[in-house]
Amino acid sequence: MNNSLKMTALAAAMVVAFGTAPVVSAGQNHDQKIQHVLMVSVDGMHQQDLARCVASHTCPNIANLVKHGATYNNAYTPGLSDSVPGLAALVTGGSPRSTGLFYDDVYDRSLYAGTDATCAGPQGVEVFLQEVVGIDAQSTNVATGGKLLNLDGGGNFNPEQLPHRKVGGNCVPVYPHNFILTNTIFEVVKQNFPNAHTAWSDKHAWGTDWVNGPSGTGVDDLARTEINSQDPVCVVGNDYTTSCTGDAGVSPAYLHTEKFDTIHLQNVLNQIDGKDSTGANSAPVPTVFGTNFQTLSVAQKARNNQGGGYTDSAFTPNTNVAAAITYVDNAIGQMTQELERKHLKESTMFVLTAKHGQSPADYAKLKKIGDTVSGTLGALVGGGSDAITGNNLGNGQATTDDVAFVWLNDQTSRTAAVTALQNNASCPTVDSSSKVILGNSVSQGICTDNGGRVTDLSVNQIFGDPANGRTPDIMVQPNSGVIYSTSGKKDMEHGGFAPDDGHVALVVSYSGLRGETVHERVQTTQVAPTIIKALGLDPALLQSVQVEGTKVLPELFEHR
Repeated sequence: MNNSLKMTALAAAMVVAFGTAPVVSAGQNHDQKIQHVLMVSVDGMHQQDLARCVASHTCPNIANLVKHGATYNNAYTPGLSDSVPGLAALVTGGSPRSTGLFYDDVYDRSLYAGTDATCAGPQGVEVFLQEVVGIDAQSTNVATGGKLLNLDGGGNFNPEQLPHRKVGGNCVPVYPHNFILTNTIFEVVKQNFPNAHTAWSDKHAWGTDWVNGPSGTGVDDLARTEINSQDPVCVVGNDYTTSCTGDAGVSPAYLHTEKFDTIHLQNVLNQIDGKDSTGANSAPVPTVFGTNFQTLSVAQKARNNQGGGYTDSAFTPNTNVAAAITYVDNAIGQMTQELERKHLKESTMFVLTAKHGQSPADYAKLKKIGDTVSGTLGALVGGGSDAITGNNLGNGQATTDDVAFVWLNDQTSRTAAVTALQNNASCPTVDSSSKVILGNSVSQGICTDNGGRVTDLSVNQIFGDPANGRTPDIMVQPNSGVIYSTSGKKDMEHGGFAPDDGHVALVVSYSGLRGETVHERVQTTQVAPTIIKALGLDPALLQSVQVEGTKVLPELFEHR
């Protein structure tokens, strides 16, 4: 069976399984005290950040949530800690094993290129769920020249970055909402909660379209905001992850990210006030809504000697991180105060968490070694590409941050690839001052000794079988502190199983709860079924919950 048929068979099997889901009548919700759920992901927020700021009284508004909430001090992402699988965990209840969302830059052997409108070329394409999905990035867009000039990403999808698949005799585009394999909390709530309205704001205007779920209509008010768009106010047109100055970026970048996050804050305040995210139109207060903040993540990534990250292994915040937490706390305070002003506090559950953490918190462990995985494997992941889109076609790919995922050209070469990686296990020499690899990284190892590991996913199918066309063949998790980068602009990264990546903040707050700390180990996948149950619905309406058996968070409803 070829890969396309395998993916079709997988989808068909999932439909059969999901068809048995119990249906909850909307009429069962009329007595629900919780009528709204507001979720905020503070990307990069470790549990240690939360505990430290509460104990030191530097985040009083977050502390108020803790006072009337359950704090899960042993909460972890489902392995992969990138923004896409991290958010998918929160809104589906599943890991990449069921959702099919591994990263914002993945490979799918069953699909065709965005420029192949007849599905006549080779199968296998790099799939992006990030900034290039907006039409501003289209190479033929004369108005922008491929530059991301508009906050809304240009107002539409970039057709070059919409892969194609064969459906019957037709070759159809695959939108991000077609790419996710299971439904989301937004779809479930819209379909089962009376008069439901849903909303979400995130960092990619079009790449985050998958939160709509397979129906494509799960989110009524999906704000189209692109963090990588160029701010016209800046002298050099920097995007919101970099400094907005005319002095070569001397000012801390997180200050510019605050500007972007404040747009998301205002979206939420507008929605609490009975308007849409723009504030221009009346709309119901959303049943499920929220946003994510990037300021802390950008502050963490900044160079340590310029105020980024932490000053020690105990997560003592450096100046940028301390300021970023203050900003986030003030934003949380504005949300909770607006809920109270609108008499919605008693009927709203507030979830504070993070899609991912950031690694390494201990700057002494940092080693920047670049993409040594591709260099080690060579032609096993190399090959041709589409000159227009840059997508790999019919070959393979390696995606690296502080973890590496490998899709091989030839899956029969998996054993040889694993052997090559294991034989190059020594850490390369890294300059002590810059933390960057010395010499030619191509011939260096991948730093898997003393704690790192190479996982053959065909044997250890933690994310499904690579034969399905989307699951990577190999995963490489290097030593804690190693990041596959030589960037002079960042000293932290995220994406994989590194200890600082996955241990994140998680607080579920509601006026009917007493403040307590739950020490039981939980996963962020448990947030989604918890939200559904809080609204009086059956968590099994979430397809990932059915597939993975995800439980609601413990010690929560018992005390309501």
